[in-house]
Amino acid sequence: MARVAVIDPKSATGDAKALLYAVQSALGMVPNFIRVLANSPAALQAFLGLHGIAGAGTLDAMTRERIALAVAEQNACQYCVSAHTAIGRKAGLDSDEMLANRAGRSSDARAAAALTFAMALVEHTGQVTAAEVEAVRAAGHTDGEIIEIITHVAMNIFTNLLGKATQVEIDFPRVDLTRAA
Repeated sequence: MARVAVIDPKSATGDAKALLYAVQSALGMVPNFIRVLANSPAALQAFLGLHGIAGAGTLDAMTRERIALAVAEQNACQYCVSAHTAIGRKAGLDSDEMLANRAGRSSDARAAAALTFAMALVEHTGQVTAAEVEAVRAAGHTDGEIIEIITHVAMNIFTNLLGKATQVEIDFPRVDLTRAA
């Protein structure tokens, strides 16, 4: 059971109601994570804004989901691993690739470099080395893409923190973490 209220879109009011309706219209559902975030319409609006802007970047959907899976597993957030496994499947990732992504690997060399960099960002709280930056660049990522990788890592750390702190109920097919939290 979640530690904070899970807002029912049907009984929401004001800005929360409008934001939840927008999510429902876009996704066909309102995930519990979003319903918990709706306790603060300002926080929900900020997240949706960042999510929309980050999604409009040059990183493809599969790479964005690979990053989300790697960060969620690294931070031991079962809600986010479960959610991004479902979303990753819709983006075109297969089960073997997603399992590799959760370990920071990929069958795609360019994506693997992005994941290595993403995991270094998490492990070292952003204090990456010049060699780590050069490695992701050498794999073909532009400076703009490096900034997008950092943005996606930060956004996913936020969702991991929220999922774990609130203990929101998983409303996607449950996927177990590969390592204990």
